[in-house]
Amino acid sequence: MRILIVEDEKKVASFIKKGLEEEYFAVDIAYDGKEGLKLITSEEYDVIIMDIMLPYLDGISLIKEIRNRNILTPVLMLTVKDSLNDKVEGLNSGADDYLTKPFAFEELLARLRALLRRNEKSKTSILKVGDLVLDLQSHKVLRNNQEIILTPKEYSILEYLMRNSNKVISRTKLIEHVYDYHFDTETNIIDVYINKVRTKIDNNFDKPLIHTIRGIGYILKESD
Repeated sequence: MRILIVEDEKKVASFIKKGLEEEYFAVDIAYDGKEGLKLITSEEYDVIIMDIMLPYLDGISLIKEIRNRNILTPVLMLTVKDSLNDKVEGLNSGADDYLTKPFAFEELLARLRALLRRNEKSKTSILKVGDLVLDLQSHKVLRNNQEIILTPKEYSILEYLMRNSNKVISRTKLIEHVYDYHFDTETNIIDVYINKVRTKIDNNFDKPLIHTIRGIGYILKESD
């Protein structure tokens, strides 16, 4: 899953980014409202974490702008303001939830996961393709009831492929969802990771699940 943090306090943004990456999320950061708008309108995110007090374009104006553009990505707003009127203004502007600073990371994570569950693609906590099972809560991966140990990056790649099973996923699309937007899309590192994942989930099993579509990308599906 890919998250955007729009937060001008760099220590706060870094703290959230580090915590989310440890939870297997890919994370981008924008340090002002204009940069946030540019990323939101050019990239695809599963949730946006947005501060209200931002340089150049404040959070309320930013969320109104993206909603006017029919961008419906869930937004969790962060602010030091905690009055009822501030909360109502944020939610009426199009935010989906509201968290007052200072906050515990555990609460932010719980609210983030609640927003993800509201999305149609995220209502189930279990992904399954054939005898391959991925538990989104425990991060466990099983094939034929055998546990498979993956690194965080390998897990992110497999999760995205499973969420889009039976669809051809280009290398560029895969890179966009497991790395931040500064990543060099010309590198072959995604192929290296795919081979590592394929070795773990396909070797020693009767039917391969990850298939290469030459010149395009990859597809995860049950073999015919």
